[in-house]
Amino acid sequence: RSHLVFERLLPEMRALASRPSPLMAPHYKKSGKRWVPCIRKRLTQSALPPSNGFLVIEANGGLNQQRISICDAVAVASLLNATLVSPAFHLNSVWRDSSKFGDIFDEDHFIETLRKHVRVVKELPENVSAQFDHNISSILNMRTKAFSSQSYYLEKVLPKLLELGAVRIAPFSNRLANSVPSNINALRCLANYEALRFSEPIRILADNMVDRMIKKSALTGGKYMSVHLRFEEDMVAFSCCIYDGDWKENIAMENARERGWRGKFRRPGRVINPEANRRNGRCPLAPIEVEMLVPRNCFEYARIATLLGPVRGTVTNFSKLSKDILNCYIQE
Repeated sequence: RSHLVFERLLPEMRALASRPSPLMAPHYKKSGKRWVPCIRKRLTQSALPPSNGFLVIEANGGLNQQRISICDAVAVASLLNATLVSPAFHLNSVWRDSSKFGDIFDEDHFIETLRKHVRVVKELPENVSAQFDHNISSILNMRTKAFSSQSYYLEKVLPKLLELGAVRIAPFSNRLANSVPSNINALRCLANYEALRFSEPIRILADNMVDRMIKKSALTGGKYMSVHLRFEEDMVAFSCCIYDGDWKENIAMENARERGWRGKFRRPGRVINPEANRRNGRCPLAPIEVEMLVPRNCFEYARIATLLGPVRGTVTNFSKLSKDILNCYIQE
Protein backbone atom coordinates (compact mmCIF):
# COMPACT_ATOMS: atom_id res chain seq x y z
CA ARG A 1 0.00 0.00 0.00
CA SER A 2 1.19 3.49 -0.84
CA HIS A 3 1.05 4.92 2.68
CA LEU A 4 3.08 2.02 4.09
CA VAL A 5 5.78 2.52 1.45
CA PHE A 6 5.79 6.23 2.23
CA GLU A 7 6.21 5.72 5.98
CA ARG A 8 9.10 3.30 5.38
CA LEU A 9 10.91 5.64 2.97
CA LEU A 10 10.26 8.95 4.74
CA PRO A 11 13.44 9.00 6.91
CA GLU A 12 15.65 8.34 3.88
CA MET A 13 13.76 10.95 1.85
CA ARG A 14 14.33 13.58 4.51
CA ALA A 15 18.03 12.74 4.64
CA LEU A 16 18.32 13.09 0.87
CA ALA A 17 16.46 16.40 0.98
CA SER A 18 19.39 18.02 2.77
CA ARG A 19 21.68 17.48 -0.23
CA PRO A 20 21.76 19.72 -3.32
CA SER A 21 19.62 18.41 -6.16
CA PRO A 22 20.80 18.65 -9.79
CA LEU A 23 17.16 19.12 -10.77
CA MET A 24 17.24 22.58 -9.21
CA ALA A 25 19.88 23.82 -11.69
CA PRO A 26 18.50 25.71 -14.73
CA HIS A 27 18.55 23.59 -17.88
CA TYR A 28 20.53 26.11 -19.90
CA LYS A 29 23.39 25.91 -17.40
CA LYS A 30 23.56 22.16 -17.93
CA SER A 31 23.37 22.32 -21.71
CA GLY A 32 25.74 25.28 -22.03
CA LYS A 33 23.26 27.46 -23.90
CA ARG A 34 19.95 29.18 -23.38
CA TRP A 35 16.75 28.17 -25.08
CA VAL A 36 15.35 30.79 -27.43
CA PRO A 37 11.79 31.03 -28.82
CA CYS A 38 11.27 29.56 -32.27
CA ILE A 39 8.59 32.17 -33.00
CA ARG A 40 11.05 34.91 -33.94
CA LYS A 41 12.83 32.81 -36.55
CA ARG A 42 9.96 30.98 -38.24
CA LEU A 43 7.14 33.52 -38.49
CA THR A 44 7.02 35.90 -41.40
CA GLN A 45 4.84 38.98 -41.46
CA SER A 46 3.25 39.91 -44.76
CA ALA A 47 -0.13 41.24 -45.83
CA LEU A 48 -2.86 38.64 -45.36
CA PRO A 49 -4.70 37.60 -48.54
CA PRO A 50 -8.50 37.88 -48.63
CA SER A 51 -10.13 35.44 -46.23
CA ASN A 52 -11.58 32.19 -47.58
CA GLY A 53 -14.35 32.18 -44.97
CA PHE A 54 -14.98 31.67 -41.28
CA LEU A 55 -13.78 28.80 -39.09
CA VAL A 56 -15.93 28.01 -36.05
CA ILE A 57 -14.57 25.54 -33.50
CA GLU A 58 -15.77 24.18 -30.18
CA ALA A 59 -13.00 23.43 -27.70
CA ASN A 60 -13.88 20.57 -25.38
CA GLY A 61 -12.31 19.03 -22.29
CA GLY A 62 -10.78 20.83 -19.34
CA LEU A 63 -8.90 24.12 -19.50
CA ASN A 64 -5.63 22.55 -20.61
CA GLN A 65 -7.30 20.62 -23.43
CA GLN A 66 -9.11 23.80 -24.44
CA ARG A 67 -5.81 25.68 -24.53
CA ILE A 68 -4.32 23.08 -26.87
CA SER A 69 -7.44 23.21 -29.05
CA ILE A 70 -7.20 26.99 -29.35
CA CYS A 71 -3.56 26.78 -30.45
CA ASP A 72 -4.46 24.13 -33.02
CA ALA A 73 -7.38 26.25 -34.24
CA VAL A 74 -5.04 29.18 -34.91
CA ALA A 75 -2.79 26.89 -36.95
CA VAL A 76 -5.73 25.43 -38.91
CA ALA A 77 -7.11 28.90 -39.63
CA SER A 78 -3.73 29.82 -41.10
CA LEU A 79 -3.64 26.64 -43.21
CA LEU A 80 -7.08 27.43 -44.62
CA ASN A 81 -6.53 31.19 -44.80
CA ALA A 82 -9.74 31.40 -42.77
CA THR A 83 -11.00 33.94 -40.28
CA LEU A 84 -11.15 32.29 -36.87
CA VAL A 85 -14.19 33.01 -34.72
CA SER A 86 -13.29 33.23 -31.02
CA PRO A 87 -13.51 29.60 -29.87
CA ALA A 88 -16.61 28.41 -28.07
CA PHE A 89 -16.19 26.16 -25.03
CA HIS A 90 -18.11 22.92 -24.71
CA LEU A 91 -19.95 22.69 -21.40
CA ASN A 92 -17.90 20.01 -19.66
CA SER A 93 -19.93 17.40 -17.80
CA VAL A 94 -17.42 17.43 -14.92
CA TRP A 95 -16.62 21.12 -14.47
CA ARG A 96 -20.01 22.49 -15.60
CA ASP A 97 -18.39 25.85 -16.25
CA SER A 98 -20.36 28.10 -18.61
CA SER A 99 -17.53 30.64 -19.03
CA LYS A 100 -17.00 32.15 -22.47
CA PHE A 101 -13.64 32.72 -24.16
CA GLY A 102 -13.54 36.34 -23.03
CA ASP A 103 -14.26 35.38 -19.41
CA ILE A 104 -11.10 33.30 -19.19
CA PHE A 105 -8.74 34.89 -21.73
CA ASP A 106 -7.97 38.46 -22.75
CA GLU A 107 -9.86 38.40 -26.03
CA ASP A 108 -8.65 41.76 -27.35
CA HIS A 109 -5.02 40.83 -26.65
CA PHE A 110 -5.54 37.50 -28.43
CA ILE A 111 -6.90 39.20 -31.55
CA GLU A 112 -4.26 41.92 -31.60
CA THR A 113 -1.32 39.53 -31.12
CA LEU A 114 -2.42 37.37 -34.04
CA ARG A 115 -3.63 40.09 -36.41
CA LYS A 116 -0.58 39.97 -38.71
CA HIS A 117 -0.82 36.20 -39.05
CA VAL A 118 -4.44 35.08 -38.60
CA ARG A 119 -7.68 37.04 -38.66
CA VAL A 120 -9.76 36.56 -35.51
CA VAL A 121 -13.23 37.96 -34.81
CA LYS A 122 -15.29 37.75 -31.65
CA GLU A 123 -18.39 36.55 -33.48
CA LEU A 124 -19.70 35.90 -36.96
CA PRO A 125 -20.66 39.04 -38.90
CA GLU A 126 -24.40 39.65 -39.02
CA ASN A 127 -24.72 38.90 -42.74
CA VAL A 128 -22.88 35.58 -42.40
CA SER A 129 -24.80 34.59 -39.29
CA ALA A 130 -28.07 35.33 -41.10
CA GLN A 131 -27.17 32.81 -43.81
CA PHE A 132 -27.33 30.13 -41.13
CA ASP A 133 -30.49 31.46 -39.41
CA HIS A 134 -28.33 32.85 -36.59
CA ASN A 135 -27.79 29.28 -35.39
CA ILE A 136 -24.23 27.99 -35.09
CA SER A 137 -25.53 24.42 -35.25
CA SER A 138 -26.77 25.09 -38.79
CA ILE A 139 -23.18 25.53 -39.99
CA LEU A 140 -21.78 22.34 -41.54
CA ASN A 141 -19.84 20.33 -38.96
CA MET A 142 -16.88 18.68 -40.69
CA ARG A 143 -16.48 15.95 -38.02
CA THR A 144 -12.72 15.98 -38.44
CA LYS A 145 -10.78 13.00 -37.09
CA ALA A 146 -8.13 13.37 -34.42
CA PHE A 147 -4.64 14.38 -35.60
CA SER A 148 -5.77 15.13 -39.15
CA SER A 149 -3.01 16.06 -41.58
CA GLN A 150 -2.40 19.29 -43.43
CA SER A 151 -3.49 17.62 -46.67
CA TYR A 152 -6.82 16.59 -45.13
CA TYR A 153 -7.66 20.19 -44.29
CA LEU A 154 -6.61 21.43 -47.72
CA GLU A 155 -8.38 18.66 -49.65
CA LYS A 156 -11.52 18.11 -47.56
CA VAL A 157 -12.21 21.17 -45.42
CA LEU A 158 -11.04 24.01 -47.67
CA PRO A 159 -13.43 23.21 -50.57
CA LYS A 160 -16.40 23.28 -48.19
CA LEU A 161 -15.15 26.51 -46.65
CA LEU A 162 -14.96 28.14 -50.08
CA GLU A 163 -18.39 26.80 -51.01
CA LEU A 164 -20.29 27.70 -47.84
CA GLY A 165 -18.36 30.65 -46.45
CA ALA A 166 -18.15 29.06 -43.00
CA VAL A 167 -17.47 25.62 -41.54
CA ARG A 168 -17.61 24.25 -38.03
CA ILE A 169 -15.48 21.62 -36.32
CA ALA A 170 -16.95 20.29 -33.10
CA PRO A 171 -15.56 18.79 -31.04
CA PHE A 172 -12.13 20.25 -31.72
CA SER A 173 -9.68 18.36 -29.54
CA ASN A 174 -6.35 17.15 -30.97
CA ARG A 175 -7.69 17.72 -34.47
CA LEU A 176 -4.36 18.70 -36.05
CA ALA A 177 -1.35 16.43 -36.54
CA ASN A 178 1.94 17.33 -34.89
CA SER A 179 3.86 16.90 -38.14
CA VAL A 180 3.01 20.13 -39.94
CA PRO A 181 5.38 22.73 -41.49
CA SER A 182 7.53 24.63 -39.01
CA ASN A 183 5.85 27.95 -39.76
CA ILE A 184 2.48 26.43 -38.82
CA ASN A 185 3.87 25.00 -35.60
CA ALA A 186 5.35 28.41 -34.88
CA LEU A 187 1.80 29.79 -34.97
CA ARG A 188 0.84 27.25 -32.35
CA CYS A 189 3.66 28.61 -30.22
CA LEU A 190 2.64 32.21 -30.86
CA ALA A 191 -0.90 31.44 -29.74
CA ASN A 192 0.25 29.50 -26.70
CA TYR A 193 3.01 31.73 -25.34
CA GLU A 194 1.99 35.20 -26.44
CA ALA A 195 -1.59 35.46 -27.70
CA LEU A 196 -3.27 33.51 -24.90
CA ARG A 197 -3.29 35.63 -21.76
CA PHE A 198 -5.73 35.30 -18.88
CA SER A 199 -8.41 37.94 -18.49
CA GLU A 200 -7.71 40.84 -16.15
CA PRO A 201 -9.78 39.54 -13.18
CA ILE A 202 -7.93 36.23 -13.31
CA ARG A 203 -4.54 37.97 -13.58
CA ILE A 204 -5.33 40.15 -10.57
CA LEU A 205 -6.36 37.11 -8.52
CA ALA A 206 -3.21 35.26 -9.60
CA ASP A 207 -0.98 38.19 -8.63
CA ASN A 208 -2.60 38.31 -5.20
CA MET A 209 -2.06 34.58 -4.71
CA VAL A 210 1.59 34.84 -5.74
CA ASP A 211 2.18 37.78 -3.39
CA ARG A 212 0.60 35.83 -0.56
CA MET A 213 2.74 32.76 -1.24
CA ILE A 214 5.92 34.83 -1.35
CA LYS A 215 5.07 36.46 1.99
CA LYS A 216 4.32 33.09 3.55
CA SER A 217 7.63 31.69 2.26
CA ALA A 218 9.95 34.05 4.12
CA LEU A 219 11.97 31.16 5.55
CA THR A 220 12.86 30.03 2.02
CA GLY A 221 13.62 33.47 0.62
CA GLY A 222 10.23 33.78 -1.03
CA LYS A 223 10.62 30.56 -3.01
CA TYR A 224 7.61 28.30 -3.24
CA MET A 225 6.13 25.53 -5.31
CA SER A 226 2.43 25.13 -6.11
CA VAL A 227 1.05 21.74 -7.09
CA HIS A 228 -2.41 21.04 -8.49
CA LEU A 229 -2.81 17.32 -7.95
CA ARG A 230 -5.70 16.97 -10.44
CA PHE A 231 -6.52 13.69 -8.75
CA GLU A 232 -10.24 13.89 -9.36
CA GLU A 233 -12.88 11.42 -10.45
CA ASP A 234 -12.80 12.09 -14.19
CA MET A 235 -8.99 12.00 -14.39
CA VAL A 236 -8.70 8.79 -12.35
CA ALA A 237 -11.50 7.15 -14.32
CA PHE A 238 -10.07 8.10 -17.72
CA SER A 239 -6.61 6.80 -16.80
CA CYS A 240 -7.97 3.25 -16.27
CA CYS A 241 -5.49 2.84 -13.42
CA ILE A 242 -5.99 0.97 -10.15
CA TYR A 243 -4.97 2.48 -6.81
CA ASP A 244 -5.38 1.42 -3.19
CA GLY A 245 -9.18 1.38 -3.33
CA ASP A 246 -11.41 -1.64 -2.88
CA TRP A 247 -13.73 -3.30 -5.40
CA LYS A 248 -16.43 -0.70 -4.72
CA GLU A 249 -14.11 2.07 -5.86
CA ASN A 250 -13.17 0.12 -9.00
CA ILE A 251 -16.86 -0.26 -9.87
CA ALA A 252 -17.40 3.44 -9.22
CA MET A 253 -14.60 4.25 -11.67
CA GLU A 254 -16.13 1.93 -14.29
CA ASN A 255 -19.44 3.75 -13.87
CA ALA A 256 -17.71 7.12 -14.15
CA ARG A 257 -16.04 6.06 -17.41
CA GLU A 258 -19.35 4.98 -18.87
CA ARG A 259 -21.10 8.12 -17.64
CA GLY A 260 -18.46 10.45 -19.01
CA TRP A 261 -17.43 8.72 -22.25
CA ARG A 262 -20.44 6.53 -23.13
CA GLY A 263 -19.01 3.33 -24.52
CA LYS A 264 -15.50 4.57 -25.36
CA PHE A 265 -13.92 2.04 -23.00
CA ARG A 266 -16.29 -0.82 -23.89
CA ARG A 267 -15.71 -0.90 -27.63
CA PRO A 268 -14.86 -4.30 -29.16
CA GLY A 269 -11.13 -4.90 -29.09
CA ARG A 270 -10.49 -2.27 -26.43
CA VAL A 271 -8.11 -3.71 -23.83
CA ILE A 272 -7.69 -2.02 -20.46
CA ASN A 273 -4.39 -2.92 -18.80
CA PRO A 274 -3.89 -0.97 -15.54
CA GLU A 275 -0.48 -2.53 -14.88
CA ALA A 276 0.82 -1.50 -18.31
CA ASN A 277 -0.59 1.99 -17.81
CA ARG A 278 1.34 2.36 -14.58
CA ARG A 279 4.57 0.98 -16.05
CA ASN A 280 4.28 3.46 -18.92
CA GLY A 281 3.77 6.41 -16.58
CA ARG A 282 0.16 7.05 -17.57
CA CYS A 283 -1.37 7.01 -14.09
CA PRO A 284 -2.10 10.30 -12.30
CA LEU A 285 -0.11 10.52 -9.09
CA ALA A 286 -2.11 9.98 -5.92
CA PRO A 287 -1.55 12.57 -3.16
CA ILE A 288 0.68 10.21 -1.19
CA GLU A 289 2.78 9.56 -4.31
CA VAL A 290 3.22 13.28 -4.93
CA GLU A 291 4.57 13.71 -1.43
CA MET A 292 7.06 10.91 -2.04
CA LEU A 293 8.47 12.94 -4.94
CA VAL A 294 8.34 16.48 -3.59
CA PRO A 295 10.72 16.37 -0.58
CA ARG A 296 13.76 15.15 -2.52
CA ASN A 297 13.54 17.99 -5.01
CA CYS A 298 12.01 20.90 -3.19
CA PHE A 299 11.63 20.43 0.55
CA GLU A 300 14.72 22.45 1.44
CA TYR A 301 14.12 25.03 -1.26
CA ALA A 302 10.51 26.07 -1.15
CA ARG A 303 7.24 26.19 0.67
CA ILE A 304 4.72 23.85 -0.94
CA ALA A 305 1.09 24.70 -1.64
CA THR A 306 -1.08 21.85 -2.86
CA LEU A 307 -4.47 22.64 -4.38
CA LEU A 308 -6.98 19.84 -4.06
CA GLY A 309 -10.18 19.38 -5.98
CA PRO A 310 -13.09 17.04 -5.14
CA VAL A 311 -10.87 13.98 -4.69
CA ARG A 312 -12.42 10.64 -3.87
CA GLY A 313 -11.91 7.22 -2.35
CA THR A 314 -9.51 5.61 0.10
CA VAL A 315 -6.50 6.60 -1.97
CA THR A 316 -7.25 10.24 -1.18
CA ASN A 317 -6.91 9.90 2.58
CA PHE A 318 -4.70 12.80 3.68
CA SER A 319 -4.48 11.90 7.35
CA LYS A 320 -1.08 10.29 6.79
CA LEU A 321 0.47 13.20 4.90
CA SER A 322 3.15 15.01 6.88
CA LYS A 323 1.91 18.57 7.32
CA ASP A 324 5.42 20.03 7.61
CA ILE A 325 5.99 19.24 3.92
CA LEU A 326 2.68 19.96 2.24
CA ASN A 327 0.33 22.86 2.90
CA CYS A 328 -2.99 21.65 1.55
CA TYR A 329 -5.81 23.91 0.42
CA ILE A 330 -9.12 22.59 -0.83
CA GLN A 331 -10.24 23.89 -4.22
CA GLU A 332 -13.77 25.28 -3.94
